[in-house]
Amino acid sequence: MSAKLTRVPLLLLVCLWALPIHAQRGRAVVVDERLAVLRDEPGLNAQLLRRLSRGRMVTVLNAKRADGVIFYRVAVTRRTRGWLQSEAFVSPARKGDDERLLALIRASQDFDRLARAAIFLETFPASGLRPAVLVLLGEAAEEAAQKLSREAARRLDENEMRANRAPLASYFLSYSGLDRYRRQGIDFVFDDALKQFHYDGAAWRELLRRYPRSQEAAKARQHLAALKL
Repeated sequence: MSAKLTRVPLLLLVCLWALPIHAQRGRAVVVDERLAVLRDEPGLNAQLLRRLSRGRMVTVLNAKRADGVIFYRVAVTRRTRGWLQSEAFVSPARKGDDERLLALIRASQDFDRLARAAIFLETFPASGLRPAVLVLLGEAAEEAAQKLSREAARRLDENEMRANRAPLASYFLSYSGLDRYRRQGIDFVFDDALKQFHYDGAAWRELLRRYPRSQEAAKARQHLAALKL
């Protein structure tokens, strides 16, 4: 009798731990590189195998709890597998991950916000939170444009540019500081008169095209009108 009684809670515990496994089996993407430590075993003090960069795709296999944290066994490549902390990644198969990533985006700053917003749009194509993310992405991109304008003005020598007789805009739009933004799908336009970058407004236009009746649509129209795009 005692053996049967002890097996019941153990079985329940196993079921509770196994439940997220089926919900989260499949592809996932790293969003918080600070937690993206691939370990040889589940546990915060387990041996480090490697660190994963933000945006890295993994395949989720199974889960286990250790040190009060849920770890997932993931496949990084065909030969590389290890244990990754739950909060390091998001998956479209895991309920609530879009909400969690949106909260992380809102708490992020500068390029981190842009990069995580881009991951959201790629990972959650059917999420009802996409309009909010599109607004945030556009606003972060325009803020970045102002910062990039100041940086480029300091680093590009106007006398040298004019001496070479190349169009001024070609120097600014070839500025190396734009590279990492372009890799995230963020493009800028250049105002020759003011010597300033502006975001090209792609996220706001997508919002108006796909979600014209959303609460965020009015804000997108305001941003596009302000930039005359």
